[in-house]
Formats: sequence, structure tokens, C-alpha cells
Amino acid sequence: MKILFRGGTVVSGKGTKKADVLVEGEKILRVGRSLPLPDGAEVIDASGLLLLPGFIDAHTHFDLDVAGTTTCDDFESGSRAALRGGTTTVIDFAAPDKGETLASGLRKWHEKADGRCQCDYSFHMTIDTWNSGIAREIDDMYAAGISSFKMYMTYPAMMLSDGEIYEALCKLRQKGGICGVHCENSGVIDALVADCKARGENSVGCHPRTRPAYLEAEAVSRLLRIAQAADTPVVIVHLTNREALLEVENARKRGQRVYVETCPQYLLLDESVYDLPDYSQAAGYVCAPPIRAEADRNALWAALRRGEIQTVSTDHCAFTPAQKDLGRGDFTKIPGGLPGVETRGELLYTYGVTTRKISLAAMCRVLAENPAKLYGMYPRKGVIAAGADADLVLYDPAADHTVRACDLVSRAQYTPYEGLAVRGGIRQVWLRGVKAVDGGVLTGAAQGVFIPRGKNTL
Repeated sequence: MKILFRGGTVVSGKGTKKADVLVEGEKILRVGRSLPLPDGAEVIDASGLLLLPGFIDAHTHFDLDVAGTTTCDDFESGSRAALRGGTTTVIDFAAPDKGETLASGLRKWHEKADGRCQCDYSFHMTIDTWNSGIAREIDDMYAAGISSFKMYMTYPAMMLSDGEIYEALCKLRQKGGICGVHCENSGVIDALVADCKARGENSVGCHPRTRPAYLEAEAVSRLLRIAQAADTPVVIVHLTNREALLEVENARKRGQRVYVETCPQYLLLDESVYDLPDYSQAAGYVCAPPIRAEADRNALWAALRRGEIQTVSTDHCAFTPAQKDLGRGDFTKIPGGLPGVETRGELLYTYGVTTRKISLAAMCRVLAENPAKLYGMYPRKGVIAAGADADLVLYDPAADHTVRACDLVSRAQYTPYEGLAVRGGIRQVWLRGVKAVDGGVLTGAAQGVFIPRGKNTL
């Protein structure tokens, strides 16, 4: 069956244009002005609407065990939330148990996602151990469609030493792979935490004070020097602050290829959320790295505008208020992470595009085109063009509303953006030619598939 989206404004990473979009089956057939209506085709009136390629969230954590509990959103509920927010593809993090093989982690994540995920999906492979056996498995990951990896410079159960990071990056260079890294200085953070506890301090406000921006910047600097030695490009995931951006700028001036991801919480919120008088409310904002100062937020917007940040993902890692309350009396035991996969697109449009901080084209790049290229899915994903998957977001600029947790489908039971005004709203979402969301309501007709990926082309 053919479907003609008529009269909308098609958004790409280069700009906007009035055009019709003709879809046949799962693919986009044609894009152009005043396309003829094929016999028997369904017509979708897109007049007054923006047509964006389906968003890609390249940083989610569904069904993940953290701090003695498990994220409240699994692949079923998390993918429903993603679709409702215009995200048609997620890349989650497959994590083997410490000391286990990469194959075991990949198998476990397929078991979690296959047949349950309603949007399309893929995985980054977490490397939390490095040895000759893991090195040999890298080739197997590429054969399985996994072309991106994740390493940690913090969290004892997952972090690698500097030497192990260097060796892993050298191996990925041989394969043309890309690796995202969580950058924080674990040793000094642990010492600051010990100092707080020795003083009897255990408030939520201790969380940002023990993970200061300069310790993130130090780890970014150290990683980039390791990557320089390995001659390998890297991705700085969930970058939060101005000092870390300066380290990236210095590396780029040296000729290094560095890609940067940030998240909505760092663009829209500031560190005052940790001083809210209600403990449970403040704990709801605990994530790592923490939410930073207003000056850092402004620096991130400026970097987005200049094209120095390539992607905006969510780091969706959702816990209910009851789960967050597990850390009452010990801030280090608060499960870290925020919900966000459902609200990212509308918030970026509202607080980025309509305020003229970024253009519509830039929004398209950081939400769809760039992650598709960076993670080896372009041009199947990330663009409205002939031959691409028919993943479409129909955005109504006139559908203003307010973010309310009670309206969301995530199981988190709260949103860090409660009460924020939104300009416009998502009217429809299509996944590979199937209407997945209509008027904010999930149709239940969409079914996600695993997307094998190739090399970075960004």
C-alpha cells in the first residue's frame, strides 16, 4: 500500500522545504513538490505540519540492574515511551556481567528486547573487562551488527584502567569502530564522598558536590590524550559542562576526531534541583554526571549552535520515586538516572528552536541525522529521502501543551520536566510505514526490529 503525506514542511539537516512524501510499504519512495496521487493511495494531510525523520536516541538504559534495583522501564514500556516522543530507533547498552564474554551480554540483551521492543533498536556493547579473549570477540560483534562500544572511567564494577582503555581503542581502530566513554575521575570522587560521610553529610546536595564539573573535565582530558596515543576517534557521552567542552576544543585543534553527546537535562535544568527541600523530589534528579550550573547550560547551547555537539540523547535510565528513595540516608545509594526518552524532541523544539538557540535543521541533525551517521545507520535512518525507512514524525507547531507525568507512558511516575510549557506537539509518528502514534495515543500497530549497523560515516 502507498501513503502520500501531502503539503507538509520536510526538515533535513540542511534546512526545510515544502514537499510531499510518498511511502510504499516500509520505505520512502519519493520526496518532491506536488507529487501525483497513485491509484488507491492513502492521503495524509500534512498541511501546517513539520515532517521530521524519526528521532534516534543513541543512549538508553532499559531493563538495567543498578544499585540493587532494576530500571522501571524495560524494552516494552521504554519503547512505547520512545515512540510517543517521536523516537523510532533506540540504541541501548548491552552489558555483560563483570568478567563474562561480550557474547553473553549481547545474548542477554537480545533476550530482553527481541519481540518486546515496539520501536526499532540496536545495541552498543559495553566493555567492562579487557583481555585477549575480549579482544578476539570484537570481530564477532561486528559480524553481529554491533559497531559501537562503551567504556567507563568510573564505577568500580565497570571501569577500565587507562592502559586497558588504550589497548581497547587500538583494537577498535583496526576495525574502524567507535567508542563512547563515560568520563569522570573515579578516585577523587570516591575521596570526596568519603570526606562528606566523615563529616556526617548525606543530603542529596552531596551528589553534585562530590562529582564536580572539573573532575569530569579532567577525565575528558585524560581520555582524549589516551585516544591521541591510540590514534582513535571517541565519543564523549553525556557531556555536561564548559570546562569539558574546552578539552574537546583543544583535542580538535590537535587534529583529533572527537564526537560529543549531551542530554536535555543538562540543557534545561540547573544544579539548584539538588537543593529542593523535599528529599524524594531532589533525589529524582540524581544522575551521573550531575546537572550543572546555569553557565554550563549556556555553554552547551552555544556549542550546539556552533555544531560542536553532534548528538542530543537522553541517557534514559528511569526509576520510580520509591526506587529513588532507596538512597534515603545515604546519597551514594540513590539509583542514578532520569527518564527522558518521551519528552526529548518536544523540549528541544520548544527551548532550542522557538527561542532561536538552534535552527530546525540543527535539531534534525542532533536528533536524527548525526546519530544515524555516527552509529552506522545512514541513510536507512535519519533522513527523509527515497530509499530510507519510512520513519516520520509529524510535528504540529500549534499544539501547545504542558509536560505532566500523568500524561506520559513511561513507568517512572514522574518527569524531571514537570510543568514545563511546550510549544507545539507531536501529532503522529510512523515507524517503517506503520502509524505508531496518532494524536498522542499509541496505536499498538508498530513492532520494532533489530537494526544491524555499519561504520561511522559522520
